[in-house]
Order: sequence, then C-alpha cells, then structure tokens
Amino acid sequence: MAKAKKSAPDADLLSDLLKWAKAAGADSADALYVHGESISVAQRLGRREKLESSEGRDLGLRVFVGKRQAFVSSTDFTPKALRTVAQRAVDMARAVPEDPVCGIAPEELLARKWPDLDLDDRGRPSARKLLSLVAEAEDAARAVKGVTNSEGAEAGWGRSSVMLAASNGFSGGYSRGGWSLSCSVVGGEGTGMERDYEWTSAVHFEDLMAPARVGRNAGKFAVRRLNPRKAASARVPVVYDRRVSGGLIGHLASAINGRAVARGTSFLKDAMGKKVFADGIRILDNPLRKRGLGSRPFDAEGLASKRMAVIDDGRLTTWLLDLAAARQLNLKPTGHASRGVSGPPSPSTSNFYLEKGKVSVDELIGDIKSGLFITDLIGFGINGVTGDYSRGASGFWIEKGKLAWPVSGITVAGNLKDMFLNMTPASDLQFKSSTNAPTVRIEGLTVAGS
Repeated sequence: MAKAKKSAPDADLLSDLLKWAKAAGADSADALYVHGESISVAQRLGRREKLESSEGRDLGLRVFVGKRQAFVSSTDFTPKALRTVAQRAVDMARAVPEDPVCGIAPEELLARKWPDLDLDDRGRPSARKLLSLVAEAEDAARAVKGVTNSEGAEAGWGRSSVMLAASNGFSGGYSRGGWSLSCSVVGGEGTGMERDYEWTSAVHFEDLMAPARVGRNAGKFAVRRLNPRKAASARVPVVYDRRVSGGLIGHLASAINGRAVARGTSFLKDAMGKKVFADGIRILDNPLRKRGLGSRPFDAEGLASKRMAVIDDGRLTTWLLDLAAARQLNLKPTGHASRGVSGPPSPSTSNFYLEKGKVSVDELIGDIKSGLFITDLIGFGINGVTGDYSRGASGFWIEKGKLAWPVSGITVAGNLKDMFLNMTPASDLQFKSSTNAPTVRIEGLTVAGS
C-alpha cells in the first residue's frame, strides 16, 4: 500500500500554502498541485506535420470561510506570490454568498493508504520513437488495397503528477503516464470517398496496439465503407459496435451524476433501486483497476476510491457523489470527486464499463432478419431530462444475420430508458479508454433513412 511522501517538494509547497491560508483567515482549505509534460507528433502522406512538446506546473487553492468558498490558481510558486494567493482567496471567500453544501471532508472519511495502481511505466520517449510509430501505422494503412488518401497518423505521450493536501490532514499524490496512437485514411475516389480510423491508448507502452495493426485496421475500416446505400425507415434491432457502444454507457454516467439528480435534471432521478437494465446486466466503476486509463488511488477530496457496481443485475444501486452532491441528497459520498486547479470538485467516473456478455458478436446478430450495425455516430441529440435519443449514424445493414452492405446518412432514435432495458451485450469487451462497453444489441429502435 502506498502512502504520500511528506518530504516531497510539492508536498512542502502545499503545506506552506495551507498555513498561509489559515493565517489569512481561512477556517479550512485544500490545495492541488499538477505537473504535466507531453510530446505529440503527426505525419501525413509520409511527411511530418507536427512535433510539439510542453511542460507546465499549476497550483490551485480552495479556501473556506464559514459556509463560503473561493478558488484561486497560480503558476508562480514563489513564497511572496503564494502568500498573495492565500490572502486573495480568503478575501474572495468573504465576499461571495454562502453555499450550504460546501465544506472540506471530515477526517473519518479520508483515505489513509492506497494500492499501487501501476499508472506510470517511467518511460519518456524521444520524438524519433514517436515518429517511427506514426510512420509504421500510416504506411500499413496506405498499403491496404482501396486506400487512396490519408488524413494522417498521430502519436502522443504524456505524464501528469498530482499532489493534494488539505487542512483536515490529508496529503497524497501519484503520477499517471499515457500513450496514444491513431490513424485516419480515405478510400475510394471523387464523390465516392469514405474515411475511417483506428486508435489505441494505454498507460504503459507495452499495452498499446501494434502500429501496423492500427494502420491495417484503419485501412480496412475505410475500404469496407465504400459504396454505401440508404436504408429504408423502419423499426428494427440496432447493434452498436464496441467502438461506439461506450457512448451509451457515458449517457448513463451523466444521468446518475449526483449534481444532475440533485437539480432534478436527470431522466433517472427517481430510479434508485429500480430495474434500469435487463436482468444480469452489471455496470461497474473501478478506480482501482491496475493500469486503467481512468484509475485513481483517491478522489479529488481525499476520499478513498473503491470498486462499485452502479448497475447490479439490472438495478441502479448508487449515484455518483462528491461531498457537495451527497450533502444535497442527504447521502454518503461515494468517492467520485474530480477537479482541476481553478474550480470546485464535481462527480465523475473513473474506469466505467459494461461487463461483457455471454455471446459472440456473430451470435448477437445471427437471428436478426433485418437491422442495423452502427460503426460511427454523428452529432449529439440527447435530452438528459427526458432521455430522448436521436443521432446520425453510419455502418452496415444486417440481412439474415450477416453484415450485408454499408449504409450512411441515417438517423437512429429512441429513448434511453427503453434502450437500457432492451440492451444485450456481446463478449468482446476491451479497455481502450476510461469508458468502455462490448458490442451491444438494442431491440426496437427507429431508423430513419430514405
């Protein structure tokens, strides 16, 4: 189990800042330090288009004076500047209206130790290494028969170090690294051109998809979209490829965000303990997943992170709550606070995913006489209050259990309440981002085409 290193320079910096805030008149305070560094490169048609490197440090102070709070951030870490920051924050807090749900975490809720989540492979690539990745990916994509142009390939690396300290005694920090690679190409000629892409991201370099595979997939995906047809309007089963199905789970995350529930602006505001998905469906939020792209050992208020089944056997079990949302709803916080250096915490997911099902993708679509397989979504027509759903889409028409031909220029519509209840997952879950789902099938959606 890891513990904060109290002797670290950034921990000492935050400790001094908290002392100055208290001396200026704050009843309590917390401070967040973030150090980030990144490198990104891109090429198109074999020529380098981008080579960027950046590094920066930011610090944010939140102070409480009674039931008032204020935030100030700074990139100047000299003692004189930080004393000024502390005084300014206290002066601001005294001038703002009271917030009855604001306040620092009580000591009994604080994380005291946490596991090593293996979030940094300690690597720092050279620009040459990243350029070799994009070259290999784009070359592989352009080698696919039918690919006629390229929108380019891009690779990036970054690392962020975070330290949080508070006057309630919490002090902790961790580092997170990350790698990414993407490629986008075009198939066909003239008005018959179609584009598609592939991408990969991981905390550790060794977990990235091979560059050649990224390129080949991008090329194959683009070529298979050539010569699309319009689909006739109908009410049919719709299958969401795993490249886009995570968006559906993202809509759930928004609907169970405690702030939205407290405001009454969520279509699931009255659904606690009720059946929201079909029997057997489990959706988890797991901040403690090793090498997870959304992992965190503690939340932005110093509370312990824990694995939770937010949907268990189809039933909604919890909201996502930071301290303020929990106080609004008279509930206990769930350790889901997230924040930057210049604003208050708010609830957010970590590694949020729909558990894999028991059938393959072929089995999932095998009994569909006529339906739609979506590989790309366009626009964002989601009403978070009612759950109404309408998005542009493209993909493939399903005939007699098989992908028959590409389709484009269609709209898919329904209501998320019904969509969740009629969702069946396949067994092909993979973790490519912080929100993931396998391929899923939803019964009875309206497809509007020609």
